[in-house]
Amino acid sequence: MSDPMRIRAQAAGDKAVVKVLMSHEMETGQRKDAAGKTIPAWFIQEVTASLNGKPVLTAQWGPSVAKNPFLQFNIKGAKAGDKVSVSWTDNHGDKRSDEATVA
Repeated sequence: MSDPMRIRAQAAGDKAVVKVLMSHEMETGQRKDAAGKTIPAWFIQEVTASLNGKPVLTAQWGPSVAKNPFLQFNIKGAKAGDKVSVSWTDNHGDKRSDEATVA
């Protein structure tokens, strides 16, 4: 399993601002290694987020997203103490899920 995601969720009025830094190589499948062989595609395909177990975001990604992607989004109605969970699945079937508490 990959390195943990860094998730920060801050309450701001009637919403929470969530910032996520994901650790992933995100290979496009078009680069070549030193020997000239194509490096196979390896990228995050789906990202989901939930607030207290209720889904609030689903995103479909492709190979054009940068290495170690950063994602920021707002959740309306979130308040301090709520749990935000973020998960991703890549095209090799690897998965990662982490959570944070809204501060």
